[in-house]
Amino acid sequence: MYKIIRPILFKFFKDPETVHHLALYFLKFLGLPGFSSVAQIFTNINDETLKQKVFGLDFKNPVGLAGGFDKEAYAVKGLEALGFGYLEIGTITRYSQPGNPRPRIFRLAADEALINRMGFNNFGADALAQRLSKLKNLNTPLGISLGKTKITPLEEAAEDYLYSFTKLYDYGDYFAVNISSPNTPGLRDLQDKEHLIEIIQGLANYRAKQTKLKPILVKIAPDLTFEAIDEVLEVCKQLNVDGIIATNTTISREGLSAPAKEIGGLSGMPLKSKSTQIIKHIRRQSPGLPIIGAGGIFTAEDAYEKIRAGASLLQIYTGFIYEGPLVVRATNQGLVKLLKRDGFKNVSEAVGSEN
Repeated sequence: MYKIIRPILFKFFKDPETVHHLALYFLKFLGLPGFSSVAQIFTNINDETLKQKVFGLDFKNPVGLAGGFDKEAYAVKGLEALGFGYLEIGTITRYSQPGNPRPRIFRLAADEALINRMGFNNFGADALAQRLSKLKNLNTPLGISLGKTKITPLEEAAEDYLYSFTKLYDYGDYFAVNISSPNTPGLRDLQDKEHLIEIIQGLANYRAKQTKLKPILVKIAPDLTFEAIDEVLEVCKQLNVDGIIATNTTISREGLSAPAKEIGGLSGMPLKSKSTQIIKHIRRQSPGLPIIGAGGIFTAEDAYEKIRAGASLLQIYTGFIYEGPLVVRATNQGLVKLLKRDGFKNVSEAVGSEN
């Protein structure tokens, strides 16, 4: 049914952000008591093959929602009802900011891709903390993506991340340090070793004083060289980072069927191969570091490719837009079949099996 509705939505709503807001309204409605329990009958796949523990957290399946779709946690109950193994909200910054001017999301339907230059639009860490304090009975692990406020100078970035981390610490199950969005000027410079150490060290020092030690992950860009990735991995090892998200969107336009004039981060199918290559590299260089694989996941086969490359968990965004609300169910169903076909009793056994 979604494949019938999608062309109509794409035709009559030229600005994808409008459709995005409509989807959030629908998902908020879906999350209401009664509706969510009915939805889960059709969307959830409960199979022991898919369950695993990663960086100390229990996941019912490896398919998660990437940060950026529900920045403010407006519709997490509805998203949970779709069968996701976990959800990541944000990216959140210390201060409220409007992001870049609209239009700022662009469809490349022929390539099953999106270009976005949202610019971390959000109401800030304080507003999100207030909303999350009222969130009850969420049974899916919740990650929170943290970013730098645009007006904050790079030399003050560590303080910016730390403020959001301390404000939101009680509400997230894990935290992703987003230093790789191409849509905040200078942000990717924070992937440099010196900046990254300062940011992670500040978060780690705060975490060490808490009763519960929550996982800290680093989200990297697909445009880094392998040498630069190795430097990030060195910092992760040095400061006991719990995992890495590979990858964010790309500034490259490689793989497109036609030139794209819009600036911003490219996501979707053109990113698939590059992100998988990076996952393989990380797995070889740091085999004990859990990886969340993201980039070009539309089907169970795409997901399985990233798992075998070395990803323990997955994140989808563009695939969710193009394939619709049942993509999680279809992906998990397909994964169970692929794992059993290849003789794996659990998804964890397949992680990195291709390396």
